[in-house]
Amino acid sequence: MDKWLLLTVFGQVLLTSVVLVLMGRRRFAAARRGELTMDAFQLMQLDKASAKVIATGRNFDNQFQMPMLYLFSVVFILQQGLADTAFVLMGAFYLLLRVGHAVIHTGSNRLRWRFRTFIYSCAVLWVIWLRLLWLVFFG
Repeated sequence: MDKWLLLTVFGQVLLTSVVLVLMGRRRFAAARRGELTMDAFQLMQLDKASAKVIATGRNFDNQFQMPMLYLFSVVFILQQGLADTAFVLMGAFYLLLRVGHAVIHTGSNRLRWRFRTFIYSCAVLWVIWLRLLWLVFFG
């Protein structure tokens, strides 16, 4: 089960990398169109960029917020030898919700759908942590 759980971590790394590439492409395209000057990049003053450029940058930042708590949970699960089917399935579900959030945020950016996927992913993450806590102290 360890390898399957680690696969969800690789998925999160891949997601972060894809958003990074998308962010770079959108920023360079905005600079080529004259939306942004190179000076704007010195202090990251990108407020004159399009909504898609800004949203993609913010989504990249998001990949280093709640997903870090998921990554730490996996480290602790593996360290404690607790990897099982339930953690793998919850991890896969968490990853799918994070992918959905990124697709929405960098695409249509429909706030209701983006918020729902974010909240659902947080709920899955909280269940992972509560189960980990339970198993460490009472399992």
